[in-house]
Amino acid sequence: MFSTSTQKKHWTFTGETQITQNKRDTNYKYVNKHGGANLDDETKEKKYLTFTEERILGRHFEHVLREFCNVFQPPMPKYVMGTAMCYFKRFYVKHSVMDYHPKDIMLTCVYLASKVEEFNVSITQFVGNLKGDRDKFTNIILSFELMLMKKLHYHLTVHNPYRPLEGLIIDLKTRYKSIEKSRIDKIRKLAEDFLDKSLASNVSLVFAPSQIALAAILSSAENDKVSLDSYMSDVLLAGAAPEDVKKTVYQIKRIRYMVSTQEPVQKDMVGPIQRKLEQCRNQENNPDSEIYKRKLQEMLDDEDEIQSQKRMKIEEEEKKAEQELVLGVI
Repeated sequence: MFSTSTQKKHWTFTGETQITQNKRDTNYKYVNKHGGANLDDETKEKKYLTFTEERILGRHFEHVLREFCNVFQPPMPKYVMGTAMCYFKRFYVKHSVMDYHPKDIMLTCVYLASKVEEFNVSITQFVGNLKGDRDKFTNIILSFELMLMKKLHYHLTVHNPYRPLEGLIIDLKTRYKSIEKSRIDKIRKLAEDFLDKSLASNVSLVFAPSQIALAAILSSAENDKVSLDSYMSDVLLAGAAPEDVKKTVYQIKRIRYMVSTQEPVQKDMVGPIQRKLEQCRNQENNPDSEIYKRKLQEMLDDEDEIQSQKRMKIEEEEKKAEQELVLGVI
């Protein structure tokens, strides 16, 4: 249940202000850690991505993530995309795009979400949906997968609003007879569109899935010129305390505002920002850099050494056991 989930406890923020401050802090820490501590503000802006540039690039790759999921073959369920987007947003609340390129993290988020949500596709099928060097994509995704899980603190269960939306639709059909079922089906389609649009906002980091689903229903009904006031007061919130009703209405308004006032993706700025990123990104996390390749090889060498030591230990124990057996027989 959401009320007892890690999502509510660890990944639900008070609002946009808190999320923005976390991202500003992340940008500040990266710049200072990677040589910018003693630089003046003008030099920092030229050498490193600003908070605004990070936000623009993040928004762009959120859009790319949604487009990738929408054209994925075999067709990908919406809740897989919702989980992938949650992973991506959570990751960049606490990490800079200069530390980990959003292209690499985006693909890893979608692949991890597919596994967690039991949308069973192999890594070969997955990269088959990508253009370019698929072996390279495979290596990137598999090498970043464990890191991503660790950075998310292994909080991999995501409560999406798609399931509560279905529950509300069923409730409307069974307990509210004032609307024809055909009209409700139209509201469902509009509500699904609302949820798809909501993925680009930060509502999943602020509100409960049931609240987002309810906002989708109410917004869609209003757009279809259907009033659900009596459903809210007489059915859904019947018997609720006035304070709870007032709080619910306020939260719904906040969700609708956040979804409807999203800033557009600034595509014309993405290219220059990405070129700037190549000059200031952490090369230790860049799969194309020599530092990364050397670091990866060292890890593989260490793993080989560990395995070799384990084999030697097993062989010694087997040899010792054989000697004891022979002595026992004699």
